[in-house]
Amino acid sequence: MSTRFLELLARQASAVEFEGPIIEARAAGADPAAVEELERAKVEALKVRALLRRRARREAELSALYDTVGDLSALRDVDAVLEAIVHRARRLLAADAAYLTLHDPERGDTYMRVTDGSISAKFGALRLAMGAGLGGLVAQTGVPYTTAEYFDDARFRREGDIDEAVIEEGLVAILGVPLRLGRRVIGVLFAANRTARPFGQEEVSLLASLAAHAAVALDNARLLQETRNALEELSEAHRAAGRHAEAVERAATAHDRMTSLVLRGGGIEDVAAVVTDVLGGSLAVLDALGRPLTGDAGELDAGVAEAAQASRALGRTVRKGDLRIASVDVGGEPLCTLVLRSDDADERILERAALVCALLLLFRRSVAEAEGRVRGELLDDLISHPGSPGLDERARRLGVDLSAPHVVVVVKHDAQRERAAFWASSEATIRQGLAAGRAGEVVLLLPGADAGPLAQRLAAELSASLHSPATAGAAPAGDVPVAAAYQEARRCAEALIALGRAGDGASAAELGFVGLLIGDGRDVRGFVGSVLGPVIDYDARRGTALTGTLAAYFGSGGSPSRTAELMHIHVNTVTQRFDRIGRLLGDGWQEPERALEIQLALRLHRLGHTTSA
Repeated sequence: MSTRFLELLARQASAVEFEGPIIEARAAGADPAAVEELERAKVEALKVRALLRRRARREAELSALYDTVGDLSALRDVDAVLEAIVHRARRLLAADAAYLTLHDPERGDTYMRVTDGSISAKFGALRLAMGAGLGGLVAQTGVPYTTAEYFDDARFRREGDIDEAVIEEGLVAILGVPLRLGRRVIGVLFAANRTARPFGQEEVSLLASLAAHAAVALDNARLLQETRNALEELSEAHRAAGRHAEAVERAATAHDRMTSLVLRGGGIEDVAAVVTDVLGGSLAVLDALGRPLTGDAGELDAGVAEAAQASRALGRTVRKGDLRIASVDVGGEPLCTLVLRSDDADERILERAALVCALLLLFRRSVAEAEGRVRGELLDDLISHPGSPGLDERARRLGVDLSAPHVVVVVKHDAQRERAAFWASSEATIRQGLAAGRAGEVVLLLPGADAGPLAQRLAAELSASLHSPATAGAAPAGDVPVAAAYQEARRCAEALIALGRAGDGASAAELGFVGLLIGDGRDVRGFVGSVLGPVIDYDARRGTALTGTLAAYFGSGGSPSRTAELMHIHVNTVTQRFDRIGRLLGDGWQEPERALEIQLALRLHRLGHTTSA
């Protein structure tokens, strides 16, 4: 009969089948001793069966744990590892569902991370407060809890959302074990059935082992992510260091090229060429007044001046749209501004170029100031000591030919003396002339003959540079000594200020009878011609008496009727002659200032000075 039990063990028969041999023996009328022997054999066979089942189960558990270790060693996706652990827990414990929750440190509760065998969407989105339900109690205490009848177990604190989710999922028996990292509980691993069922200690131990592996997986994933983040940060830092080193090397190379150019005598144009060669795009270099020294500045708007001011205040490049602007000043005075339009964002090179250009301009200013002192001393001697020997030779050494026509310009101002003197020195150097700065004025001796237009231009330019009115008087020097021309130019400037024309420029010729009074040349013929020339010429061509009519008109106190009596003509004729005179002299000839000039010109014409002058 023992053979029958061995056969049952061999084919892994169910426990109930082990009753078959005993039932058959009784049916065959076996004696009680034989039946008792079969009973003992059955008991031993069932013990062997239980032992084999435990070993098979243990083998399956060890295989599952081995597989889990393999998953951890080849960890690529932590979610995949956790899903495998939860699935194995469900399979090994023969549970209807298995799930895993993790602690949320920000909210102070646990949330569902992985489920296997779940059928409820609400259950999959469940959150458990600390101490609430079986899972919340495990998370809070760090101790495994099991219940065969969850809703009949008074140990657990009920909460509506949790109970609703458990009911919707249909769970009855639940086992939960903590996921630990050291002393810290990071989550809970569960196995659950939809029918009443007690969980044995072996099942608790098995689920705890799987929970330990899940905790390791999570910790490994955290460490792996931290390692990846650190490697990425190191890689980015390495790339940034490489970019920085490359940029520094590139800027240093560009600086060496610019320095070499300067040492070889190169100028701002050469520095600008290096910048555009390295950075591409277009570059404009502007002086202290925003005028282009090199490059095309035609498209630059007024906002560039504000950006340049901000660049000087910050000491770095300022962006305005697609432009990059670097400006340099010395002692609060702007020197130069570089405006770059380029896609290359390396601002170090632009800033170094701005410094090199500023040094070039400072060097030029120093040279100009030294040369300006020499030129100023010569002009002072020409004005104060006109008869001193060697003046012509000193002028020739400076490139000035005193025998050629020149104009002396005196510009009166009430602004910065140094700035005005620098402006005058630069103007004289550019035009191959002389300049000297004095208290409240600058004096220039410049080649040319058009005194009036030159005075107007210089007055406008210095006014713009000083941001305050500068008044210029001019006088030709050639036929007259420089000292005499200086005195006349100075009187012209003073006359303009007295006439309320500060900020204007003129020579004696543009000042009318005032110029006649203050000019050393006393050009009476020129004065009469400029005032009455059209009328005198008309009388000479047509034989009319317009000049005499004017004399009678002013002699009679400006009365047309008395003019008609004096001329023995009809008053309508006087009116017609006045119309003709207006067309010849222009509108406004009867205004007080014009009338005074016309009367003076009539008196000189009548006295015959025009022929003797």
